[in-house]
Amino acid sequence: GKVVINPDIRFGKPCIKGTRIAVSDILNLLGAGYTIEEIPEQYPGITKKDVVGAIEYASEFMEHPTQVIMQA
Repeated sequence: GKVVINPDIRFGKPCIKGTRIAVSDILNLLGAGYTIEEIPEQYPGITKKDVVGAIEYASEFMEHPTQVIMQA
């Protein structure tokens, strides 16, 4: 699951590559109690690997918030 930043998609929020699904969308579902397996059911077109990639991106961002981690 690759995360990319495109200024033309979702105002530059980090998103799952090839979608308009932001990392924050996935984190919000996790916070609401959804499991990694359930989230792709809410967002057809993404996989469990994409969900894990979003979590990894968020974790890396928390470690290094001033760096843009992955670019398109």
